[in-house]
Amino acid sequence: MTQKRGNYKRYPEEFKKDAVSLVLEQHYTPQQAAEAVGVDVKLIYNWKNKLEEKNKPGSLDEEERGELLALRKEVKNLRIEKEILKKASAFFAKEMR
Repeated sequence: MTQKRGNYKRYPEEFKKDAVSLVLEQHYTPQQAAEAVGVDVKLIYNWKNKLEEKNKPGSLDEEERGELLALRKEVKNLRIEKEILKKASAFFAKEMR
């Protein structure tokens, strides 16, 4: 008997936050919260851990992470251009002698 993977139900972010808030703010146990919203208790634990990781001081949100990646790419390109210009200037300095 084979099982298909990837046919999981997807929950909206707001639903996940509300479910986790039952544990964090209303002091439900994860089991009680899972029963209240109709999901497996493992999902509550996973969502809680992800939310805590995301809200940890110093962590980046999606927009900041995207900007950071774009800036890193730009820095890499500028460094490559700088090296090319260094080599070109050394070449032309040698030619002028």
